[in-house]
Amino acid sequence: MSSPVVRRTALAASTAALVLLATACGGSSGSGDGKAGDGSTAQADKTAAPAKALDAAELEKAALAQADVRTGKVTVKVPATDDVAQDKVTTGDTACTPLALLQAGSYVGTPAATVKRSWLGDAQKPAAGADPQAVLLAGLDRSKVVVTLASYDDGGAEQAMKDLQTAAGKCAGGYSYTAAGNKTGIDKVAVTQTPGGSDEAFAVTQTLNAEGVKAPVKGVVVRKGATLAYFPAVNLASLASGEDFDFPTEIVDAQLAKLK
Repeated sequence: MSSPVVRRTALAASTAALVLLATACGGSSGSGDGKAGDGSTAQADKTAAPAKALDAAELEKAALAQADVRTGKVTVKVPATDDVAQDKVTTGDTACTPLALLQAGSYVGTPAATVKRSWLGDAQKPAAGADPQAVLLAGLDRSKVVVTLASYDDGGAEQAMKDLQTAAGKCAGGYSYTAAGNKTGIDKVAVTQTPGGSDEAFAVTQTLNAEGVKAPVKGVVVRKGATLAYFPAVNLASLASGEDFDFPTEIVDAQLAKLK
């Protein structure tokens, strides 16, 4: 295990735990089919009355199921490592807390009800004749997304979106946060292209720095009415190599289709 790539892979596994999405998850800021955006949150109708929050039963009905996705595996009973309470996430600068909550797999503000799922992408097959390191990285090159649906009363969903945008502006130069006792450093925050199909959307790539290994972690948040869907994403192969990775936009599309 003396190869730098293998050592980085081992470090990446620890890093994934630090961001509390332990197995591997991916996200992309690029646009896919039907996607559009310039990195700014869509403008909400400020004259409209706030939408009604969904209750827990309604969120459960709207949450992703295996039948909703074409690839990967949906987990309904999310393990504790992917179910981080708000009060277990702290930041060195409270202005950056919304970004930390997103990446840690939690939520912003005080929702009336929440539901959580996770999605793990299919493993990639290495090229024929690939060397052992390439085989290892191919096995890690799968995306994991922890999906949180959170529904809010009294305009709370709109406020949470504003808080995320404000945090992205104030914390562009980086920050640090601790989640469930594990400290993570973020070197840079970049707002990226948002998906379409929602009332509002926010997308961000954060550059994680773990013992000198810099790699992207990503997050998307979309709003439908009074409900936000949070999609923090990591990819272990990306964490090992530092290379960019593609966000599985099908997960956002599938979830938005159920939030009508």
